[in-house]
Amino acid sequence: MEITCATRPGDGHNEDFVAAGDGFAVVLDGATPEPGVDNGCVHSVRWLAGRLGARLVAGLVEHGDAPLPRLLREAISAVREEHGGGCDLANPRSPSATVAVLRERGDHVDHLVLGDSAVVAEFADGAVEAVVDHRIHGFPERSWAELRHLRNVEGGFWVAGNSPAAADHALTGTWYAKDVRRAGVLTDGAYRLVERYGWDWRSLLDFLGQEGALALIAETRAAESGTPEGAFPGKRHDDASVALCALGP
Repeated sequence: MEITCATRPGDGHNEDFVAAGDGFAVVLDGATPEPGVDNGCVHSVRWLAGRLGARLVAGLVEHGDAPLPRLLREAISAVREEHGGGCDLANPRSPSATVAVLRERGDHVDHLVLGDSAVVAEFADGAVEAVVDHRIHGFPERSWAELRHLRNVEGGFWVAGNSPAAADHALTGTWYAKDVRRAGVLTDGAYRLVERYGWDWRSLLDFLGQEGALALIAETRAAESGTPEGAFPGKRHDDASVALCALGP
């Protein structure tokens, strides 16, 4: 598997994490905390995404054939221990992150998505499949204050943070490696062209394959800059991270 990666900050410090190794790519998107509100933790979201990403990468290197939910669950458990006694991880605002993983495993390619990051693949027959966890978008009428109580509970949405059990609610699947030409692993800030600007997943993969990961982020920034302030909820420029994985000819 040939992998190229890029990451760029949005309106502040980059709270994304992206990494690649022999046969795998990982992206995480730290959830920006509510401003001026105590999240019960002495650590930053950036710390959480970095430590969780590092633990997940270590698991992929050391136990490359293990089920992806197990590796994510173990990573979350390990980072819980790293927090120490000074953090209140029962606080519903405690740091969290979305996760997306692609792994080549012999004749198979495994994927895992938790939260609204994405894995999108193109197959030998030309079909394109996007795996995106949209469960958080199922509550558009809820404020952030209400949403935090729906995090990592049945009937709500799931992210990596204070609950190892969240890993068991990730979207997972396996494809035959011979069927996959290429795949992208992206945080939501890197697929806004699809989410907001009318692109489809095939167009995004084609652009990514032809122009590269940095060019995709630059194209996203150009679209955002040309959009009136307040046209979409949330940040005007979000952190954006992407890994392009080429498998077939």
